[in-house]
Amino acid sequence: MTSLPPLTLAIAGAVLALWMALSLWALLTGLSLRRSSRQARGQADRLADLLQSAPAIPMLVRSDGRIEAPDRLANWLGRTTVPAFLSELVSEEGGLEPEHSRSLAAEVKAAQRGGRSFVLPIRARGSSRTLLVRGGPAGPDLASPGTIVLWIFDATESQSQIEELRKRVGDYREALEALSGVIEAAPMPVWHRGADQRLSLVNSAYVRSVDGESAQQVIEQGIELVEAVDGLSPSASAARAADANAPTARMVPVTIDGERRLMRVVDVPLGPVGVAGYAIDMQELEEARAELRHLVQANRDMLDRLSAGVVQFGSNHLLQFCNQPFLSIFGLSPEMATADTHFDRVLDAMRDAGLVPETADFPAWRKEKGEWFQSPNAREEHWRLRDGVHMRVYAQPLPDGGLLLIFEDRTEHVQLSSARDTLLRVRTATLDNLFEAIAVFAADGRLHLWNSRFRQIWAVQEVLLATHPRVDELMSALADRLARPQQSSLVHQLIRAATVERRQRGGRIAFADGRYFEFAAIPLPDGNALFVMLDISDSRRIEQALRDRNEALEDADRVKTAFVSNMSYELRTPLTSIAGFAEMMQSGYAGELTPQAREYVDAIIASTMRLARLIDNVLDLTQGAAGGLPIERKPVEVEPLVTGLAAAFEEKAQARGVTIALALRPNLGTIVGDERRIRQAVEHVVDNAVRFVQDGGRVLIHGEGTHKSVRIIVSDDGPGIESRLQARLFDSFARFGRNAAGETTGLGLPLVRQFVESHGGSVSLVSEPGQGTIVTIELPRGE
Repeated sequence: MTSLPPLTLAIAGAVLALWMALSLWALLTGLSLRRSSRQARGQADRLADLLQSAPAIPMLVRSDGRIEAPDRLANWLGRTTVPAFLSELVSEEGGLEPEHSRSLAAEVKAAQRGGRSFVLPIRARGSSRTLLVRGGPAGPDLASPGTIVLWIFDATESQSQIEELRKRVGDYREALEALSGVIEAAPMPVWHRGADQRLSLVNSAYVRSVDGESAQQVIEQGIELVEAVDGLSPSASAARAADANAPTARMVPVTIDGERRLMRVVDVPLGPVGVAGYAIDMQELEEARAELRHLVQANRDMLDRLSAGVVQFGSNHLLQFCNQPFLSIFGLSPEMATADTHFDRVLDAMRDAGLVPETADFPAWRKEKGEWFQSPNAREEHWRLRDGVHMRVYAQPLPDGGLLLIFEDRTEHVQLSSARDTLLRVRTATLDNLFEAIAVFAADGRLHLWNSRFRQIWAVQEVLLATHPRVDELMSALADRLARPQQSSLVHQLIRAATVERRQRGGRIAFADGRYFEFAAIPLPDGNALFVMLDISDSRRIEQALRDRNEALEDADRVKTAFVSNMSYELRTPLTSIAGFAEMMQSGYAGELTPQAREYVDAIIASTMRLARLIDNVLDLTQGAAGGLPIERKPVEVEPLVTGLAAAFEEKAQARGVTIALALRPNLGTIVGDERRIRQAVEHVVDNAVRFVQDGGRVLIHGEGTHKSVRIIVSDDGPGIESRLQARLFDSFARFGRNAAGETTGLGLPLVRQFVESHGGSVSLVSEPGQGTIVTIELPRGE
């Protein structure tokens, strides 16, 4: 065996040592990395657990649309698994509402392109949970470029809180508006003063009390409701309340509408915002107190007229009042009814009269009745006394600690109750002999009671009714009796409305044999429903006959209108000829006329002109009734129209000493309408006023306007019109009243109504016999 040189052995030893050192270093490094790996894994697990318990769930959306998210996100989205891609999440099957799906896809796409953040609320389909998504680009250390990180929060509770806060704000706003409305609508004056004790707010009652034009005017001028009393002004009184930081009240006299009244003025400090005040009319309170005293006395007088005995005790158990029947029932003397009589002494007197129940221990019984004063509820007892007397006792504790007792003799009632069975038999016999069919249905819809007429009308066997069928079953079995079988459900609906909804309803129904019945379902106090049927077959036939007669009358009216219109046109031709020849004679074409002949010709011309006007009026009436009255639509100046009419009647009025006065306001302006028709309407009214007023009377024409309408009022101090005739004054061809010359109202007023109503206006008349007449024409401005 050859031995190795020492140098070789040294080199081999060095290499071996180096290898051992490297192995040891590698082992230590591996152990260190292993510890670091375990720590990192533990930290990662803790972070994962932290994310799992966090209120928000993270989700990564890669640039290619892939989704990375915890599994618990699926539960929030209403899915079984988390979608793998964004397109799957925003699809129709993704679980989100369609509108939210589109919004989320758009926001994610915009964030990937522009790198901006967004906040978006979303909701899963069919879920009440609201999710809030906060998204933005992911950092370079977290993911590759184009990746979006989404944090999803469960915002259901916060959204509910937001909605609740919104609701509260709305409620507070409504409460503030309601409070402002209450203050404004308060019947008493209410005001507010600022820190400088000057008026800053007043309500409408305050403005009315000081005869102000508006709240702003009252505040600007500082108009006070009350005057200074004992050198103390209203502002000084409010300042004193503010300094004391306590409400103050004082009684002061106030003049309202010229009447001196006593009012209680209260100032309530509101801290730095000023002082509120209000005034209560104590005059009415005093009157109410006096009225209350009279009412109490009237109540006692009424109680004296009752048949029941009434006695009232105060909180000290002393008698305060008893009526005469109480004294009569128990045979008590007037001295016993004095205010010094104790409750126990009254019971003793009642026992002496033998009108309390027999008891072995009367003191204990009396003490028990004394507990009625402290009872929280009313007590009712029935006393059976000697000689078969039944007494009903009602004990009502009073709010002031007193006691009210009512004693009613029920002996007669007990005797009458024994006759109840007889009355029931009488009721049954009565129902069976009624002409109407009657049935009573219970609250559950079952037939409870019926009469023989009901059974005869429906031709149903008694055996079936005796089973007390439900209304739906009964009507299904009787549907073939009706002309329209489907109407059988109508009876069921009516019975349900009467029993469940407690509403009365009725209707009509036709039978297959031609009979007609009117029926009604009426709710009864005990919860049942009364079903009543009445045969109206004869009435139905009479109704049809009346309808046919009415149609015939309408046809006759149309024929009459056409006849009057045609006759009016036919009368025009000879009337025109007469008027023409008369005018020729007046002009001298037939030679010179004698004065008497000229007078005759003038009378002919006047009569033809009057007849022409009457024919025109008749034509207007007939055209208006037929709806064919021609109306122009042009601007009309109202003031010149009325002034010209007044001037036209001046000569006729002066002949009788009648004064025509005008009172036209500048705001009359113009209206859109038919000037001729409007002039005719006003002319007829003024003509009637001038004709019917007495000699030396007065006619006033008043005109005023608003931005919507114009009103022309014609009043006179004539004889007036009876109330029974006023309603028919505007009827066509009506004649009412005569003036001194024997003239009637004519066709003028009916024409006035037609002309005014054709313009969309209205006409009204107010009159009192001996007080004159007022006719008001109101016309809209028009377009």
